[in-house]
Amino acid sequence: MKILIDIGHPAHVHLFKNFAWIMHKKGNSVLFTSRDKEVTVQLLRAYKFDFIVFGKPFKKIVGKIWGLIKFDFLLLKTALKFKPDILLSAGSMYAAQVAWMLRKPHITFEDTGNMEQIRLYKPFSKVILVSTAFHKNLGKKQIIYKGHHELAYLHPNHFKPDPSVTELLRIKKGERFIILRFVSWTASHDIGQKGLSFGIIGKTIKNLSVFAKVFISSEGNLPGDLEQYKIGIPPEKMHDALSYANLCIGESPTMAEESAVLGTPSICISSWAGDTGVINDLQKYNLLYCFKPEYEKKAIEKGLELIKNKNIKKKWQESRKKMLSEKIDVTAFMVWFIENYPGSVKIMKENPEFQERFK
Repeated sequence: MKILIDIGHPAHVHLFKNFAWIMHKKGNSVLFTSRDKEVTVQLLRAYKFDFIVFGKPFKKIVGKIWGLIKFDFLLLKTALKFKPDILLSAGSMYAAQVAWMLRKPHITFEDTGNMEQIRLYKPFSKVILVSTAFHKNLGKKQIIYKGHHELAYLHPNHFKPDPSVTELLRIKKGERFIILRFVSWTASHDIGQKGLSFGIIGKTIKNLSVFAKVFISSEGNLPGDLEQYKIGIPPEKMHDALSYANLCIGESPTMAEESAVLGTPSICISSWAGDTGVINDLQKYNLLYCFKPEYEKKAIEKGLELIKNKNIKKKWQESRKKMLSEKIDVTAFMVWFIENYPGSVKIMKENPEFQERFK
């Protein structure tokens, strides 16, 4: 089988990486395509995947419209040469539209519910796979599974944290540390949104530094006085760092969710608070707190409250065990679903509990 996977965000590399490795071992051909967004290329290169990059994504509305034409054309050109049997993505309108042109199935994973993207890929997709935590009904094409995107790569069946990351971070044995995450606010769903001010960030670092070492992970450039806090590890080591961290605070729902799934106390400061199914689901397990930007001071106060408790990690790990007991190994499910497509669609429609075997 030839499988083309289109990547729109670094997290999508993680979503599909274990699936790609397994399918490759089974004798299938897997090709990744992407735009050069953040650390996507670094991850694809680090994991030694076959991939093609179509250039930088566009940031403004006019550019995004032109990008739809440009990237459709480049992906179509690549697909005609590769001749995929199936195309996969996490909400890629490019993959969906090219699959329709080639009369090949496009299967997508969806977890954010960004309707401006869904409207562009849904008519051209065969299946939309969503978590039980997903907060919208996308109709007949939707199939629900008991998991999150993050469980495709952070489930204990596939992820074991590497303790050597503490050496890269120059962390002493037993030393506590915090990761702050800031985003660039250039995605289509970020229009009209904004992040924390650097004034608040500076004050936050000062307060948190009393209790733990602080690192910053940022999509954009940092002011000179904050550069000293920049986390200096390869992007493929970030999940190892999150696993050993004592707290994660930031603007990125994705990293907040990853931290929570790993059993690390997590606080997300985002306009998406209350509107994202995965965040809401993880809050039910007491793994994550989410605040809207206007309540940033309360968010920081909560962070201080958590980091002061030296036993907080143990409590989070217990909550993580409960969450994992009720979710499936998403990668194992993904492999089965694609290998048995289209029969897998019928099975999941008629007997959704079939997925219990992937726990």
